Amino acid sequence: MAENKEEDVNLGANKYRETQPLGTAAQTDKDYKEPPPAPLFEPGELSSWSFYRAGIAEFMATFLSLYITILTVMGLKRSDSLCSSVGIQGVAWAFGGMIFALVYCTAGISGGHINPAVTFGLFLARKLSLTRAVFYIVMQCLGAICGAGVVKGFMVGPYEKLKGGANFVSPGYTKGDGLGAEIIGTFVLVYTVFSATDAKRSARDSHVPILAPLPIGFAVFLVHLATIPITGTGINPCQESWSCYHLQQRRGME
Repeated sequence: MAENKEEDVNLGANKYRETQPLGTAAQTDKDYKEPPPAPLFEPGELSSWSFYRAGIAEFMATFLSLYITILTVMGLKRSDSLCSSVGIQGVAWAFGGMIFALVYCTAGISGGHINPAVTFGLFLARKLSLTRAVFYIVMQCLGAICGAGVVKGFMVGPYEKLKGGANFVSPGYTKGDGLGAEIIGTFVLVYTVFSATDAKRSARDSHVPILAPLPIGFAVFLVHLATIPITGTGINPCQESWSCYHLQQRRGME
C-alpha cells in the first residue's frame, strides 16, 4: 500500500510541476505570423468608411489633448488662477493622463497615434501606408489648431497675455540643448509605443494590448517632467506647429 502511495506521489510530482513558466515563456505555444508590411500607397482605403472614421478619431483626440493641456499650462502661468500652484508635476500629469485616456479611447479605431511623430515612426516601420500616414498627420494638425482655437475663443485676454502657452528654450540652455532634449524625449515616446504595441508580445501576452495605453501615457508624463524645465516639452509636433504659428502672429502684430 505504501509503495503504491509513493508511486502516486511521484506521478503527481512529474505531472504537475511546481515550477511553472511565467509571462511570455508560459505562452510559447501560441502561433505568431509576422504581418506583411503595409503598402506604400493604398488607394482602396479612400473608399473605406473606417479610413475616415480613423481620421476623425485622430482629429478629436488631438483636439481634446490640446484643449486640456493648454488650459493646464495657462492655469500654471496665471498668478491669479486657482491652478497657479499646479506645478510642473501637474502639467506633466495633464499631458500623460490625457494621452493615457485618449489612447485607450481611440486605439481600436485609429491606433491612438495623437502625434505626427508616432505616425511617422510607424510609417517608417511600414505599419501603415503613406496614404493613411499623411491623412492622420493632417487631421492631427487640424485637431491641434481647433483645440487651441477653442481655448483662445473664450480666453482671449489670458491667451494673448500668456502667448497661448507657447514653449520657449529656458534661460541657461542653448538651442542645441533644447534640440537634444526634444530628440531624446520623442525617442522615448516612440520607443515606448513600439514596445507596447508589438504584435509578437500581444500574441504571447494577452494583457499587453489592454495595458498599452498605460506605459504610453506614463512615458509622456516622465518625458514632460524631464524636459519642461528645458524647453517646455514639445514631443508632439502638431503642438509645436501651433506654438510657432501663434508666435509669428504675435511678432506680426508687434
